[in-house]
Amino acid sequence: MSGTDDKSDVGADGTRAGGTGADTDADVGAGSAPGAGGTGTDADAKAGPGGDGTAAPPALTTPRGRRPVVAALMLGMALAAIDGTIVSTAVPQIVGDLGGFTVFSWLFSGYLLAVTVTLPLYGKLSDTFGRKPVLIAGIILFLIGSVLCAAAWNMAALIAFRIVQGLGGGALQGTVQTIAADLYPLKERPRIQAKLSTVWATSAVAGPVVGGLLAGYADWRWIFLINLPVGAVALWLVVRHLHEPSRPRPAARPRVDWAGALAVFATGTLLLTALVQGGVAWPWLSTPSLGLFGASAVLAALTVVIERRAAEPIIPGWVWRRRTIASVNLALGALGLLMVAPTVFLPTYAQSVLGLGPIAAGFVLSVMTLSWPVTAALSDRVYNRIGFRLTAIIGIGAALLILLAFPLLPYPGEPWHPALLMLLLGAALGLFQLPLIVGVQSTVGWAERGTTTASVLFCRQVGQSIGAALFGAVANGVLAARLLDAPVTGLPDDLDAVARALEDPGTLSAAATDYLRRAVDSAVDHVYIGAAGAAALALLALITLAPRRFPVITETTETTEAAEAPRTAGAADRQDTSS
Repeated sequence: MSGTDDKSDVGADGTRAGGTGADTDADVGAGSAPGAGGTGTDADAKAGPGGDGTAAPPALTTPRGRRPVVAALMLGMALAAIDGTIVSTAVPQIVGDLGGFTVFSWLFSGYLLAVTVTLPLYGKLSDTFGRKPVLIAGIILFLIGSVLCAAAWNMAALIAFRIVQGLGGGALQGTVQTIAADLYPLKERPRIQAKLSTVWATSAVAGPVVGGLLAGYADWRWIFLINLPVGAVALWLVVRHLHEPSRPRPAARPRVDWAGALAVFATGTLLLTALVQGGVAWPWLSTPSLGLFGASAVLAALTVVIERRAAEPIIPGWVWRRRTIASVNLALGALGLLMVAPTVFLPTYAQSVLGLGPIAAGFVLSVMTLSWPVTAALSDRVYNRIGFRLTAIIGIGAALLILLAFPLLPYPGEPWHPALLMLLLGAALGLFQLPLIVGVQSTVGWAERGTTTASVLFCRQVGQSIGAALFGAVANGVLAARLLDAPVTGLPDDLDAVARALEDPGTLSAAATDYLRRAVDSAVDHVYIGAAGAAALALLALITLAPRRFPVITETTETTEAAEAPRTAGAADRQDTSS
């Protein structure tokens, strides 16, 4: 290919393949400007082919105008973040009012499905039509879903309306992260990312508390209605203060790959349904599981065919052909996998093994959210010196050691033992995730940033779903093996049932209670070993696939590319899919 082909990643020596300019230090090194020195012929320094040196457009917003936009992004992120935790504490009241105990898990699964499978679509739409209309549509759809959830008359209706919420939540998660990267140049991006990380951390702690208070002292429907004033303020700030650069009208009307979007949606829905319900609603080797996995494999193959033929695919081939993006996708997919251990199984460990109450157990987990934003905010001081890749390797390497240390904790131990490990784990993962997100967003320009960000978040969500299914099977398998040798008969045979039995130990003998607690301890230990394996996969992906230095583009080139985005994005995708 010529110098204007798809973006080539840097080689082992830090230089770019295929470029003719002098841009050799693509990452953020100490004392060097990112991407400096490229000539006008180095097309790889551009976000996409077709640059002709047109005048750069104005900034996304002025520095003073950033403040209300950042406030809107934080409010929008809060809507998506707190929604995943606030509902959990109100489940007993919801089930008591609406019934449907056998299917209530779909309140969470349905929302997760909708968010995950729509991320690629919203990423492509934001690259094609702009961030603002996609974000506005996402907020409105989320608020409509919230109103419908508050008015639900039975569990089936509530699950359906949660899916509507998830359709809006997918736009919120992906577009907020993309706009955050658009707002700030590379050196300032850790500031906004740290703020968004703080929103997630605060939501993780505040969500269960607020949900419990509303369910206990008001009505569970208020956990959805409180989204309305928050969303309304976010919507007003976006409409009033977010001003995207004016770009030339495209020569041809932008085309949306609706066939590809439908194929991605159907494939993701079947796959995630199989992962979420397998081992819960039906056995893993049953006809429903095998049928869903088989159908999702067929649809995945069909999706690849559709996307290869599409002029402007929802998931372009360059997302996986570029080493930088592919390695970050795999690394953050592994992050989603390993995060299941602390977020899902640690509260069970704290209550069933340590004997803590729900609030104390939540505190053991929440300390991780205290250290994560701190190291994320300070990570730029590290990657500005040693680069994105090496910073992330240090973070995930430390996380690997911390996860391996969990099975070494004494039984039953003190609550501060796992709390200390979670504090250290949060610090390590803050050093791992943020450099990868900032780094990969900095390797693409405006016309590709939405798609790139969505692909990263999509892989993380899929990893989380796989982790929940995989580690759930591991925990129940270990528990079942331990219960075969139980000193008494009639004991529960799965993790949830064991946890409920340990909440009321008066029904069990002291020996049976101690045996069950040791069984849960062993099951969670195996989960953390599996999480350490996921961390090892992330480490392997960065070491073997990620370039030594990320091919960061210059800010000048990025703004030029933003002006040309409607004219060149389609051509870039066509060229990527045919190369």
